[in-house]
Amino acid sequence: MGFGDSVRTCWKKYGDFDGRAVRSEFWWWALFLGIVQFAAAIVLTIVLIIFQNVGFLQWLSVLIFMVIVLAFILPSIAVSVRRLHDRDLSGWWYLLVFVPIGSVVLFVFYVLPGTPGPNRYDS
Repeated sequence: MGFGDSVRTCWKKYGDFDGRAVRSEFWWWALFLGIVQFAAAIVLTIVLIIFQNVGFLQWLSVLIFMVIVLAFILPSIAVSVRRLHDRDLSGWWYLLVFVPIGSVVLFVFYVLPGTPGPNRYDS
């Protein structure tokens, strides 16, 4: 699955936690997310520097940045859960993100290949 297909699939399955996500779908989405958030942070920084004395525009730009960040939360969690399903793991494993070392465990799960053939989450 290529970059464009992965991004389209993640937007199409915006809040869909069912099914599986192959490694390429997950990692292309992560790259897209990183690029968008980096670009939004740069634009926000520039706007905040330019409009230092205009409080309303500063708050408006911060609000727009927060909307962008919030728009990406649900599809990011959904693709992460589908990636865990590809490993034949429950989506509840995603809650490890709230444990200090849990992110490392999740990273390992995301890197490992999925189960070949059908599993309990998809045929």
